[in-house]
Amino acid sequence: MSQLLPVMEQFYTIQGEGAFTGSPAWFIRLGGCDVGCFWCDVKDSWDAAAHPKISVEDLVADAVASGSPIAVITGGEPCMHNLTELTKRLRERGIRTHLETSGVHPLTGEWDWICLSPKKFKPVRVDFYPLADELKVIVYNRHDLEWAEGHRKAVDAKKTLCFLQPEWEEREDNLPMILNHIRETPSWRLSLQTHKYIGIP
Repeated sequence: MSQLLPVMEQFYTIQGEGAFTGSPAWFIRLGGCDVGCFWCDVKDSWDAAAHPKISVEDLVADAVASGSPIAVITGGEPCMHNLTELTKRLRERGIRTHLETSGVHPLTGEWDWICLSPKKFKPVRVDFYPLADELKVIVYNRHDLEWAEGHRKAVDAKKTLCFLQPEWEEREDNLPMILNHIRETPSWRLSLQTHKYIGIP
């Protein structure tokens, strides 16, 4: 019997953030999160019980039908769930598996790309740092820049792309200081939520 996972939403769009900005991607947003970021823009995802459970078989069929070359598994916090079957079946169908996680739960699944986005509200598991292909730190205030440096120094400098991204509601105030920080520390790149600027999911 195929595994059931709580799913808030699925949709085909253009990746708006980070290393794959501009790439077509099928998003699977799983329900459940215990991190609790007060500025989270998908708080409706937090309660896993509030969302219908969908079989991995159906999730993969939807992803295949979309025609997308990439499936992004996000949340909520997707690593609250065992993602081994989902990622295995997606890859068997030739779909790249991308993960967006805060890194607070053990990793399961087979991944082509792991985006680690640490949050102040729960510590990252140290075993995530060497696995991260991408580090994306959300900047809400100036203190987050210093905090971000600790994570940058913990990842593999030869492997991991590092991004600073302004929190959406504070972007106008925070963008100038982020740009200054990137100029001073060129290991960082800028990530913007381009999907919000152009009005797509």
